[in-house]
Amino acid sequence: MSHIIVARWRPRAGEEEKVAAILSALAPKIRAEPGNISFAAHRAKDDPNDILLYEVYESEAAFNTHRETAHFKTHVLGEAVPLLAFREVRAYSVDDSI
Repeated sequence: MSHIIVARWRPRAGEEEKVAAILSALAPKIRAEPGNISFAAHRAKDDPNDILLYEVYESEAAFNTHRETAHFKTHVLGEAVPLLAFREVRAYSVDDSI
């Protein structure tokens, strides 16, 4: 069953372009992971500092493997998170009853 991650990031004032550059460097690495189905970063039309990340993994185990990669630890935890004023991460699964 697919494991879906929806994250919202808001960079601190003045850090927006640094965060965008980190995501730009990170995206191809995530998309190349064996268990990743898709990764997309979006900016809100009415507020470009509201960033939405949408990630789909083959399974929760594949997502957990993603969180152990060097690029996640370096780029997300080490570089991006310290530049954020807000970060929310929610996990979803496909519900065939809806």
